[in-house]
Parts: sequence; C-alpha cells; structure tokens
Amino acid sequence: TFPLLHSFILLYIKPNIRQSATRFMFTCSSGFYYIGSTSLQGLDMLCVYVHFLKLECEKLATEKTEIQRHYVMYYEMSYGLNIEMHKQTEIAKRLNVICAQLIPFLSQEHQQQVVQAMERAKQVTMGELNASIGQQLQAQHLSQHAAQGLPMAPHPSGLPHPGLALGGSSGLLALSGALGAQLAGKEERAHLEAVAGAAAAREKSSTPVLKPGTPMSQDSSTPGPSGPPQFRPVPGKPGVDPLALGLRNPLAVQGAYPPGAFGLPPPGVNGELAGAAGYGAGLHLVSPQMNGSAAAAAAAAAAAAAGYGRSPVVGYESPHPHMRVPGLPGSLQPAASGKPAYSFHVSADGQMQPVPFPPDALLGPGIPRHARQIHTLSHGEVVCAVTISTSTRHVYTGGKGCVKVWDISQPGSKSPMAQLDCLNRDNYIRSCKLLPDGRTLIVGGEASTLSIWDLATPTPRIKAELTSSAPACYALAISPDNKVCFSCCSDGNIVVWDLHNQTLVRQFQGHTDGASCIDISNDGTKLWTGGLDNTVRCWDLREGRQLQQHDFTSQIFSLGYCPTGEWLAVGMESSNVEVLHVSKPDKYQLHLHESCVLSLKFAYCGKWFVSTGKDNLLNAWRTPYGSSIFQSKESSSVLSCDISPDDQFIVTGSGDKKATVYEVIY
Repeated sequence: TFPLLHSFILLYIKPNIRQSATRFMFTCSSGFYYIGSTSLQGLDMLCVYVHFLKLECEKLATEKTEIQRHYVMYYEMSYGLNIEMHKQTEIAKRLNVICAQLIPFLSQEHQQQVVQAMERAKQVTMGELNASIGQQLQAQHLSQHAAQGLPMAPHPSGLPHPGLALGGSSGLLALSGALGAQLAGKEERAHLEAVAGAAAAREKSSTPVLKPGTPMSQDSSTPGPSGPPQFRPVPGKPGVDPLALGLRNPLAVQGAYPPGAFGLPPPGVNGELAGAAGYGAGLHLVSPQMNGSAAAAAAAAAAAAAGYGRSPVVGYESPHPHMRVPGLPGSLQPAASGKPAYSFHVSADGQMQPVPFPPDALLGPGIPRHARQIHTLSHGEVVCAVTISTSTRHVYTGGKGCVKVWDISQPGSKSPMAQLDCLNRDNYIRSCKLLPDGRTLIVGGEASTLSIWDLATPTPRIKAELTSSAPACYALAISPDNKVCFSCCSDGNIVVWDLHNQTLVRQFQGHTDGASCIDISNDGTKLWTGGLDNTVRCWDLREGRQLQQHDFTSQIFSLGYCPTGEWLAVGMESSNVEVLHVSKPDKYQLHLHESCVLSLKFAYCGKWFVSTGKDNLLNAWRTPYGSSIFQSKESSSVLSCDISPDDQFIVTGSGDKKATVYEVIY
C-alpha cells in the first residue's frame, strides 16, 4: 500500500500544488501593482486639489481686504453723517427757541404767518428736502461754471443730480458734503481728536469733584491717596463718576469731539447761544444773555425790561412776561417768563403736559423780582457747605478741614473773622447747621465725627463730638425744637442724635446706598431723605418707621420740603428738578438745569425755592409749578446754598473757592 500511495502523490497531488502556488504568486504581484498605480493617481489628484484651494484662499483674502476697505470707507461716511446730523439737530433746536422768543414781539398778523411757516417747515418731507437741495446744488454748479467761463449743458430732466446720492439718506449725504471732505482725511481727524483730548484734560483739571464725590479745588486734578471716601456706587449698576457728568446735549453724548470742536458752542439754557458765531455760511445768532459786540442789544433789552418793571439783571427774562401767542404749539408756547416750555405736569399715568402758568405766577407779595450780588467771600478752598445766621449778619462757609465765619453786615471787601478747624485737615466739610439762637454750630463731613461748636464764648470752641460707625456724613438737619440732630451717613443710615445729652438715639435703616440729602417738616413729625439708591423716603419720627418711598431713575443729590405746603422738591443727578405732592401721585418736572442739581432750598415763606447745579446756575422757581423767577450764572459749579430766615439773602458756595451773597429784590 505504501508504494501505491507514494505513486498517487507524485502523479496527482504534487503537480496540483505547484500550479496553485504559481497562480497565487501571479495574483499577489498583480494586486500589488494595481494598488501602487492607484495610489499615485490619488496623490496627483490631491496635489491638484490643494493647489486649487490655495488659489481660492488667496482670492478670498483679496476679497476680504476689499470688503474691509469698503467697510472703513462707509464707517467714516456714517461717522461724519452722525456728527453732521447732531449738529443740524442742535442748530434746529436753537433756531426753534429763537423763533419762539421773537414771535411775541411781532404784530398779531405777522405772528400767525410765522407760526404757519414754522408748522409748514416741520412738515417738509424727505422728497421735498432732496428736491430743494438738488436745486441749490445745481444752481451752485451753474454759478461755478459761469464764473469759470465754461459752457454747461442743461441737466437732463428726470435724472438725479450727480451731486445727490440716491435713496432716503440723500438729503443727509448732500448736507454732509463739506463735512465728508473734512473728515475723509485722517490728519484732520487726528487733529480734532487731539483738540478733544486737550479739552477733556482742561475740563478734568478745572472742574472740582462735586456731590456725591469728594470736592477738589480747581488746581488739583485728582484726589490724593489719603483723600476721604466718596459715595459708594449703587449695587448692581455702574458708579457715577462726578467728573463724567457732562452737559446733556447730543454732541457731548454721541460724539467723540468737544462741543467747540466744530465751531458750535454747547447749548445754553432755554436758547442761550452765548458766544455763538453761528455754524455754516451766514448763520449768526444773538444770545439772550448778551455780551461783547451785543452791547447795544443788551441796552435795548434792559430798557424794555425796565419798562415792564422787571430788572435786566435777570438772565433770560422776557420784557413781555405774560404774552402768549395764539396757535403756537404747546412745546413752543412761551411761558410766563418768555421761555419755551420747561415746566411739565406729570399725571398719575405718566403723561407730561406743559404747565400753563397763572397770570400772577411772578407777581404778588413774597415773590422776588431778581437777586443782586452784594458780597464775594474768598474762602480759599472749594466751598461745599454754607449757612447764614438768623440775624443775617454772619455767614459760615465750609471747605477743606475748616469752617470760616464772615461778617456781612458792612459793605466792602471781606476777610474771615474766625476760622473753626474741624475734622481732619484734608477732609471736606459737607454740611453745617446753625441753631436759631446763633450760639451753636454743628459741622459734619468726610469723617465719622460730628463737631458741635460753642459760638457764645469769645473764642469759639468744640463743646462736644458725636461719633458714629459711618465713615462720612453728607447732610444734616435740625428738629424744629432744636433738640435733635439728624445726619445722613455714607452707609445709607439716618442717625438721630440727642443734642442735649450728646447721645445716639436711633437709626433709620432703609437706603441701600449713601443717604445724600435730608429735610424735616415744620411740625417735626416727618423726615424726608434722598439717597444714591435712586429713592426718596419719608420717615415717621414719632413711630420710627418708614411711611413712603418714591423710586426714580436717577440718583438723588438734593431735596427740600416746602415749609407751608405739602410739596417736596427733589434735585437729581439727571439735571431734573421734580416737585412731588406728598399725598397725591401728581408732580411737576422742571428742565432748566443742564447738569446735576447739587443743592436745593425753599424760602421760609414757601412761595419759591432755589436750586444750584454743576452747570454754574442758580435758579429760583415758583412753588409748586416751577415758573422761573430769576436765574444767575456763576463762574464755576455751585455746590451749596442757603436762604436767610427773612428770605432777604441767598448764599451760595462754589467750586472756584468762594461763596457769594445775593440780596433778594422784591
């Protein structure tokens, strides 16, 4: 069997194995060749695709650069248009105010014509405006060619003028032609930005820090590291930098350039255009507060004012205080003092309506005609607090680290008769209150201690000090019986002190940020406080609890309670003065200040009150509807004010290191 098996293997199995191996080797080599050739083809295709992608990337990069160039060009154009729009808006507002002030001087027939023309001007459509601008540009184009002696074919009808862009913004584009040429160059923009930076630096170095921050003199730009604490910002909202509280006008808010960078002065109060040389060709506006070359107009205005029994000293006073123009819209209707609407009644549902002043708004007993400056008290530091004695003989001015006492009973130049060193040397006095007998002065400021001074001794001395846990006191109030003192603290608490025993009696807690201002009702039962938490609160002094809370959208810097009625006047960081009825939802909103209202005080008769602000203004208002009685502009921010008990004198403290005494003229 074994030989047969061996023969079978040799004849049949071995040849088959050899053939299978040969076929396998041939198959493997063919597969390897196919795979190699396929891989080379794929690599070539990938290289071609990568090259194509590189070309696409270069093309996209070129397009991106082009788009960025167009973006920059359009951005510059829109920036220029934005500035031009705000300038034109400001000019329109001022012309509107001037027209409203001039209309009462026209005859009745002319008044109606002017009013109709103004209303027609307000209804001009964009198409009419573009057509008018197109005609002006075409006429200008024709005049240029005529001046050069070049023939010019008539412009084809039905086609837009080449100087006008298509679309709804063509009017703005045409108006901003000259501006676009000016702003297109980067050198001009850099020059304007340099001017803006210099103006901002001057503003920062010359403006003292106002409520609620630490005040500074005009010579210092920033407080030192050892400076006293400032008001804390409201939780959940950015803090208010007093130096950032600029004038409320479109150019100051929207633009990056200072108000004077384009030859257009910042807007004045109620149409004031002091120093305005006008904008554009042939625009020359005369200021109601005349100066310089307007001396003749000022003399005429003074004569007209005297003819109507009003003093020309009053800024922005109309010689026709009661003339109202029939048919003039309410927003332009001159009020009793000749100004456009600045006092508005706000109903319970929030609707605002201009206030029609009664005929006797500026007449009657107890209503002043104007105020005359009689003394300037050079304190030497920013005056943050002032008060005047009951006898109206002495004025107390609080600055950095001291209170100075002045005798104003005699005319002539003044020097302080005494200096009371209070608190720390570098800390500012924020409030000082004199008791009616004139023998005790209470001083509070940027320290945790209140100083009680005895003025009855030959040399004034500190007879007591009251210490609280708060780092600063921003305002003081004295009860009508002179037994209790209330201090507004930087931590939001209202501390009640017993002046006889010099002890802390109670604390009212409710303000979530610093309590900035305070006043007390004449019957001594209610206390009103305002704070940096945007609230005004009323406290019941008998029960020791909060009665009311009024919420606002602005920080509260000052307030005053009317001695004879249920009215509370509130001065705000937003530049508004609001007069609230304490038991009704109605209120009045007054809009003559251009910046934050830093102090407020009612006359003791209750018929009028004054407010001062960072805009250098002292405003006197009629209670409660806010008819403007008179206005005085000082040389710097007015931080504090007081009125004598007989309503005959007003004292103000300002950022230019002085206090001013006014005599009230009735």
